[in-house]
Amino acid sequence: MVLAGTPIGDLADAPPRLATELERADLIAAEDTRRLRRLTQGLGVHTTGRVVSYFEGNEAARTPELVRELAGGARVLLVTDAGMPSVSDPGYRLVAAAVEADVRVTAVPGPSAVLTALALSGLPVDRFCFEGFLPRKAGERAGRLREVADERRTLVYFEAPHRLAASLSAMAEAFGSDRRAAVCRELTKTYEEVRRGSLAELAAWAEAGVRGEITVVVTGATEVAEKPDEAELVRRVAAREEAGEHRKAAIAEVAREAGLPKREVFDAVVAAKKKPHTGA
Repeated sequence: MVLAGTPIGDLADAPPRLATELERADLIAAEDTRRLRRLTQGLGVHTTGRVVSYFEGNEAARTPELVRELAGGARVLLVTDAGMPSVSDPGYRLVAAAVEADVRVTAVPGPSAVLTALALSGLPVDRFCFEGFLPRKAGERAGRLREVADERRTLVYFEAPHRLAASLSAMAEAFGSDRRAAVCRELTKTYEEVRRGSLAELAAWAEAGVRGEITVVVTGATEVAEKPDEAELVRRVAAREEAGEHRKAAIAEVAREAGLPKREVFDAVVAAKKKPHTGA
């Protein structure tokens, strides 16, 4: 079986071996058969193998069929709409099943939105982790971000354009509004854009609406300071309130200083208010 990386934008980025594998394949499993047709036409490739669809909605049912073809000696080529199969795209299930069936799996290396965005971001690239797409629901998204708030490595995410502003705001809440990031849009295409700045700045920019394929790169935590306990957080908020600051603003500032989500400081303040007071 061959996993084939496809261009993420510019067809000129297609590796020469991709055309060869498309022509040699006995069976081509494509995430979108219409996009495959445009790809082969753009590359001037004539395919003779059978073409089947292989996408999120049918990969569980179609995987056994493809493994049977592989076991029977067929040369199966897997392509997705852009980039490397199985990286936030269909493919992992088939690779795992092929390995289990003792079928050789190889790849045609190709363009990667993850690595391209990372290289263009201007952020540290010596250590990074790919987090894929964030959950769509706000609560689940916030929870996922809290899990990596102290991560020292650079973080890379994919995001849909209509959810970008909400995700950047959630990142600013979880990581701190000053955390540096880059939004990479339409990589290698005509209207490629890389917007760099703080998470707060990028969230404000995205509110106007953004189009295209999006990859977000966020710098890791510069240091993991010792987390203040709840009593200390409450004390800091109270001190600011006594100095005349509004509670909401006090909570936001204490959260920023401690490198914590505002919700965590707010919950500590609310919990302290509910505790019974004991007289001396």
